[in-house]
Amino acid sequence: MNLKDKRPIEDTIECIEALAEIVRKNDLGKLKISLEDMDIVIEGKKAVSVAAPASAAAAVAIAPQKAEITMAEESGNIVTSPIIGTFYASPAPDKPPFVKVGDTVNAGDVVCIIESMKLMNEINSEFGGRVAEIYVNNGDAVEYGQKIMRIE
Repeated sequence: MNLKDKRPIEDTIECIEALAEIVRKNDLGKLKISLEDMDIVIEGKKAVSVAAPASAAAAVAIAPQKAEITMAEESGNIVTSPIIGTFYASPAPDKPPFVKVGDTVNAGDVVCIIESMKLMNEINSEFGGRVAEIYVNNGDAVEYGQKIMRIE
């Protein structure tokens, strides 16, 4: 199968169900997976209520976990990390960030720095538009190809 081929929806649903089962079995609070064209969020909720009269033995009722799946189509262009390193939103700790959500950028503008092997690499936007979302926080480690921000 070619990697560019889309998987049938049945395979995607089966994968999501398997992830929901992992969340349930391990009592996880939340699992979020970001793909190129969607975000999958699975939230496990465990409600514990203790309701026992003084004369009866204590009873604990555990509500079943609920797995909630949301898929959000993202509009706009995604700026991704071209290297592995540490994301910095500004040129120095005492300087303002290169961009904030709501700012307008032009293609070629510096939008962040990624430090890799003690080298500070300026990352330029390939797109012009408004910064709609920034996916990482200052000082976060980023992987090659990881989403950094969305520009509409």
